[in-house]
Amino acid sequence: MSPGIGSTLKGKFLEALRSVLTITILVLIFMFVCVPQPFDAAVSFIIGAVFLLIGMTLFTLGADIAMKPMGDILGSFIAGKKKIWFLALMGLVLGFIITITEPGLLVLAELAAGIPSSILIVSVAAGVGAFLAIAFLREVLHLSFRLILLIGYSILFIVACFVPENFLPLAFDSGGATTGSMTVPFIIALGVGIAFINRDNCSEDDNFGLIAICSIGPILTVMVLGLIYTPDNSSAEYAVYTATAAEHTALSTAYAGTLLKYTYETLLSLAPIVVVFLAFSVFAIKTPKKKMIPILLGILATYVGLVLFLTGAHLGFFPVGNLLGHHLAGSDYRWALVIAGMVFGYFVIRAEPAVAVLNTQVADITRGVISQKAMKLSLSIGVALAIGIAMLRVLTGLPIMWVLLPGYIISVGLAFVTPKIFTSVAFDSGGVASGPLTSAFLLPLAIGASHTLGGNAVTDAFGLIAMVAMTPLITIQILGLYYVWKKKKVKSA
Repeated sequence: MSPGIGSTLKGKFLEALRSVLTITILVLIFMFVCVPQPFDAAVSFIIGAVFLLIGMTLFTLGADIAMKPMGDILGSFIAGKKKIWFLALMGLVLGFIITITEPGLLVLAELAAGIPSSILIVSVAAGVGAFLAIAFLREVLHLSFRLILLIGYSILFIVACFVPENFLPLAFDSGGATTGSMTVPFIIALGVGIAFINRDNCSEDDNFGLIAICSIGPILTVMVLGLIYTPDNSSAEYAVYTATAAEHTALSTAYAGTLLKYTYETLLSLAPIVVVFLAFSVFAIKTPKKKMIPILLGILATYVGLVLFLTGAHLGFFPVGNLLGHHLAGSDYRWALVIAGMVFGYFVIRAEPAVAVLNTQVADITRGVISQKAMKLSLSIGVALAIGIAMLRVLTGLPIMWVLLPGYIISVGLAFVTPKIFTSVAFDSGGVASGPLTSAFLLPLAIGASHTLGGNAVTDAFGLIAMVAMTPLITIQILGLYYVWKKKKVKSA
């Protein structure tokens, strides 16, 4: 291992340690002080946290030395062809195959028990591919990002009027779960590569917005799926709630089996994008061997990191989230569920792998105008509010559209008064915030609570990821307005 990679690995480990340790300690306090849990659940959670720590370290390392360069190389090659049809085709193909690897989507597909995983994943991937093609065309043709948002979300809410109510939360959750730890570094790098080729006609906000546009696609395609497909939701709650008891009967067996499962599934998921990249590198781009070696090592790190991360999230965080939701909702202080959810939301976002990737890239591209500290605080506040609202929905059965419609009206409205760079970053952050840990810990928290309260998890608990994807759009754009106000104050002083 070269000194450079060794130093980067150390930095990634310390970064992951800070993120994972905080949420781990917080959950353990809740488990032993507020809501006592079985001993084996605590042991499984601690093991899962270790897996999560190592997995996040390796994944973020792989994102830096593999996924980003892969995206840069492919993005530059695609833009260099200067053919609109080729650009759109590659957006469609790359968007589809990279989405199949997304951990957050795999977790959501498992939780959506009423729909076959393959049907949901293909529908979501098709939506991402179609809208990544639109995002590519936006960069080359210099289309208005604000106009695309206005048209895109207007179409979504019009179509939503005709979609069955029990399908809407899953549709909006799909948009958030899709843009996570795998898609974010790759798609952002693709955008940077394309923008660099067109650097004479682009501004720094052209580097962002791809994630936001891609988030619209899966919501629309899953809504269309809802118009033509009738899911069997009868077993959705039961499958999630009873999984915890079975998984803790033998920890060693559970972890061995889950490791094997994700080793196989992650290999199948990661293979398409690796094969496409290698084919282009060898036969079209002619990437030098010196560049390829670190990329291949990075792919290996990404693969191992994803396997460990998903295993830790599934066996460590998923059952504990479910049990905590069950006990909090069943206590005499069920409204504490809202406060607990907000506290968890504030800190869970800091452990999402894709958030670290986006924060670093935002700080680099904006030359520190949007600092990592400001991004983390804005995202944490936004996600805390989101989980608080989501838990209120679990307790009251509030329809999801009563929250999403005004939320997105405010978000799109702010886009027309906020600096473009903050708008682009805000809408990208919405997708990034709702990653695999949100799906594997916070969503089960809501499902466990909903089951205990006798509610319908399909309509009351699902939709949580959509909330997490929405609130950062508002908080980060407010950060942009604060930045403008502060700048004016300095000038007038």
